[in-house]
Amino acid sequence: MSLSTITALSPLDGRYATKLAALRPIMSEHGYMHRRVQVEVAWFIALSDAGFAEFKPLTTGARAYLLGLVKNFSEADAAAIKEIEKTTNHDVKAVEYWIKSKFEARPELEKASEFVHFACTSEDINNTSHALQLRSGRDQVVLPGLDRIVLKLREMAHAFADVPMLSRTHGQTASPTTVGKEMANVVMRLQTACDRIAAVKIMGKMNGAVGNYNAHLSAWPDFDWEAFSKKVIETPEPLGLGLTFQPYSIQIEPHDYMAELFDAVARANTILIDLSRDIWGYVSLGYFKQRLKAGEIGSSTMPHKVNPIDFENAEGNLGLANALLKHLSEKLPISRWQRDLTDSTVLRNMGVALGYATLAYASLLTGLTKLEINEEALAEDLDTSWEVLAEPIQTVMRRFGVQGAYEKLKEVTRGKTVTAEALHGLIHSLEIPQAEKDRLLGMTPGSYVGKAAELARRV
Repeated sequence: MSLSTITALSPLDGRYATKLAALRPIMSEHGYMHRRVQVEVAWFIALSDAGFAEFKPLTTGARAYLLGLVKNFSEADAAAIKEIEKTTNHDVKAVEYWIKSKFEARPELEKASEFVHFACTSEDINNTSHALQLRSGRDQVVLPGLDRIVLKLREMAHAFADVPMLSRTHGQTASPTTVGKEMANVVMRLQTACDRIAAVKIMGKMNGAVGNYNAHLSAWPDFDWEAFSKKVIETPEPLGLGLTFQPYSIQIEPHDYMAELFDAVARANTILIDLSRDIWGYVSLGYFKQRLKAGEIGSSTMPHKVNPIDFENAEGNLGLANALLKHLSEKLPISRWQRDLTDSTVLRNMGVALGYATLAYASLLTGLTKLEINEEALAEDLDTSWEVLAEPIQTVMRRFGVQGAYEKLKEVTRGKTVTAEALHGLIHSLEIPQAEKDRLLGMTPGSYVGKAAELARRV
């Protein structure tokens, strides 16, 4: 059976392949190979500038050629490396051999070819490559996806700042809010989560087989290899990697920053699961309608249905993403003694975890874009919920020292269908200033929203 979007085992590369085009070049095997070539080239060029008599500084032409290998890395190049791996049965060694094969007919580079992968363990290349992948995946795909949702929610917060809505605490009628304020709540939560994702320092180490520069010092005992490694890792691209230097490690970088990053993404996803479920509920209540799409079918047998499938899709894929992200964050910081291989196969699924998250963000944004406010349904709900005004009435009663304020309102409202007339009758009987009576008499469930509109507009 040939591999296609129909025969793919993962829906990310099958049914949803077109929706993940931005993530695939970064987090795929091709992306991993690309970053390995980048790391090897950066290390090689830096070695030429280290002042070693045995490796003179490379010419401008040689540097441009090497950086071109990175910039122009193609699918054909990745396939060539995979072909070499069939012989080596070692993926990093295949990258090294591929780079050396590109030195042919270039005497300057051929002479220095043994400095490719010099003193490095495979993990020096792998951990920095994973770091470059994660930084690009975060900055180019994950955060922009979340930012688009924040932007849409902020737009909704402002547009619906003054549209009153009945709250439901414990599923029961409660003090009214506005639709915009409820969107603003999510904006603030999600923006905080995005800030935490962006703040995670993406780290890398290049310190040899067990983190002590053993091989490096065997070649040049008096050279400051730690400072050199730090410079390569922290120098901005393209001559360096632009990462944060990790000074202590076993054979592998400890992966604590990865756990922090995955946990931060999972927290954002949890907020979006909460939002997806709430919007699903509001659609069910009729607070929102969904814009129709020509030719789309909601049910195979019930033609009237317009299902909230985008929010259901988002919720499901956010759950899948978080299941993987949780495993990654719990497993990756654990390695037996100086190294075991359990992290290697797990790390290859980083793109899967971010893929499900990216897919969910797209579904959620699509769903939000389809929503249309149904002010009639919102108003009707409020007009049948006069009991929510028991709160302001008893609060004003307390202000003026009316004894048993809570208990009096409880007697009138708890478990009963409350009418405007019943509440107004109670208000008329209160021994409070007439101006306060008039203010309470003028209040409706739709006007009792506190600072909701103001809070929504300023988010």
